[in-house]
Amino acid sequence: MKIAVIGGGASGLTAAIAAARNGSEVAIYEKLNKVGKKILATGNGRCNYTNMNLSIDKYHGKNTKLAENILEFFDLKRTLNFFEDLGINPYIGDQGKVYPGSLQASSVLDVLRYEVERLNVGEVTEFEVLELRKNKDKFSIIGRDSVHYADKVILATGGKASPQLGSDGKGFEIASSLGHRIINTFPALVQLKLNGKFFKRIAGIRFDGVVKGFTDKKVIREEDGEILFTEYGISGPPILQISRMIVEELNKNHRVYISVDMFPQISKFDLYDILNTRFNKIGYKSIGDGLIGFINKKLIPVILTEAGFENFDKKCGKLNKKEIYKIIDILKDWKFEVTDHNSWQQAQATAGGVDMSEVNSNTLESLKVKGLFLAGEILDVDGDCGGFNLQWAWSSGYAAGHFSSTLV
Repeated sequence: MKIAVIGGGASGLTAAIAAARNGSEVAIYEKLNKVGKKILATGNGRCNYTNMNLSIDKYHGKNTKLAENILEFFDLKRTLNFFEDLGINPYIGDQGKVYPGSLQASSVLDVLRYEVERLNVGEVTEFEVLELRKNKDKFSIIGRDSVHYADKVILATGGKASPQLGSDGKGFEIASSLGHRIINTFPALVQLKLNGKFFKRIAGIRFDGVVKGFTDKKVIREEDGEILFTEYGISGPPILQISRMIVEELNKNHRVYISVDMFPQISKFDLYDILNTRFNKIGYKSIGDGLIGFINKKLIPVILTEAGFENFDKKCGKLNKKEIYKIIDILKDWKFEVTDHNSWQQAQATAGGVDMSEVNSNTLESLKVKGLFLAGEILDVDGDCGGFNLQWAWSSGYAAGHFSSTLV
């Protein structure tokens, strides 16, 4: 049986391995000059390839529940075993993140490529699939200069995130041409643009804090970790975590805000005691100088302005309780309006995609076209930061590869 895998990313490579292990003749069709380029960029080049805290509630989409069977079929234990058998020794980092022991994303790609070669999987690189047709029991994979044929096809083209690494959304066009409904796509795990004229002055400042996203009516999500101010607004793992729901609200034309707590371990009451004691001890200093050594120096004029101070030369010892609390309100609950988000170029994942209700939730075979299987980011399933998106790629890829090569 000939199986064509369209897309040589994480899900496509795994699908090819699973299908070839079952004895099928497999070929991968990849638009770029090499397979797996996007894997090299994951986890800041370290490839956070799964997470010990795997559960369905880490995933999002219109019919996410339908992804549960796939995540149970190729679960955390099976994933760890799969990669250990290929030579990857797992290293467990903070928050359950799992990396290769080498802390090199290239290690993960190397062992996958080695297995693909061992199984004699064909690789047709620099081949852009322009159209996919089904005629009776055969698929035609149509490129610019040639046509290839297969008995079954696994569509694993990725979504739209990081198009420079091969995911340009072409898979959605192909799936749509074959009758599939595409749920509206938008960037997930992406940095946020904020309203404010001072961001260039504080760009590059990092701190461990808590960020909360909210609309006029409700809190959307709260996350903690390292936060980074940028020239356009804000970034860091907690921002990426809340971005999916924030972008979804922006797409509904809702006004969306975030608040940042720069001292999450200290209550406002205790922070008042700390600052009051500090200001009394160095009461001869100006407010601006009095905060040096307590917060990043670049932040001081911005925070004092945001707190309503016009005279930074006022002596610390002259501040009253109300004025100290104005500073605390910014340090503990600095509010910003979200105006936009960064582009697909910077996004790490795609929200939306092929409706999960249109594929068999046990096998990932299309319910529209017999013999067509879908895997990875092309489906309407996206995960949180921390290895969950790669886990979906492995799980869905392996399931599509296994069942395409075993089902009649």
